[in-house]
Amino acid sequence: MTIEKATTVIELEKAQAEIEYYYDLHFTKEDLMGESVAQSELIDYKVSLLKFLFRRKSCFVASNLNIYQTSDPKEPPLAPDVALFKEVVVSEAEKEQLRSWKMILPNRPAPSVVFEICSKKTWRDDLEKKPLKYGQMGVKEYFVYDPNQPRLWRNGPRLQGWRYGEDKQPQTIEPDERGWLWSEELASWLVEDGLFLRLYDPQGQMRLTGEENERIAKEKAWARLRELGIDPENL
Repeated sequence: MTIEKATTVIELEKAQAEIEYYYDLHFTKEDLMGESVAQSELIDYKVSLLKFLFRRKSCFVASNLNIYQTSDPKEPPLAPDVALFKEVVVSEAEKEQLRSWKMILPNRPAPSVVFEICSKKTWRDDLEKKPLKYGQMGVKEYFVYDPNQPRLWRNGPRLQGWRYGEDKQPQTIEPDERGWLWSEELASWLVEDGLFLRLYDPQGQMRLTGEENERIAKEKAWARLRELGIDPENL
């Protein structure tokens, strides 16, 4: 069934769901570039951090997921390094089958927040072209970070961000006196930290991943045992 032949809402949704996008089966330009260690480690960290931060809310976090906005099978996708979709529920079964994100389908909004972690091949597009592209898509906030040493650009800070209003035009998020950027969507400060891009809550406490929280809890428990004269290594 083609979209042109679909006559009902259900048939239209089915036809849209069955579209095979060319770039789901072929490499995009960015796919062929690969990722540096700095990129891949920061991407993994951001995904873990956001999943834990929004673990009690209806959210979906994805990395390098092709996002399509039209029914054109040849549409070049945008595939942000990290994307947070708020107020979206994706079941584990759906995740197993999810090849790309088709915004023409129900319950497939634009991501609320997008991160691009820059490389030598992508940083110009990340800074110059994507702020407008993500705004047109419907993203609410977009952040770019350069974890590389030496830095990839000298004109401006290594962390930059944009916020979008109803006109979908990028508005630069200005840093405070510390150089921190405030994210309304994450209710957090974004803070550069060498390889990593940290999040801090409004009170200035660094937000942790689930693994980091478990490690700190374990360290506190072991410290308490030692105060009681118990060696936790021998338990």
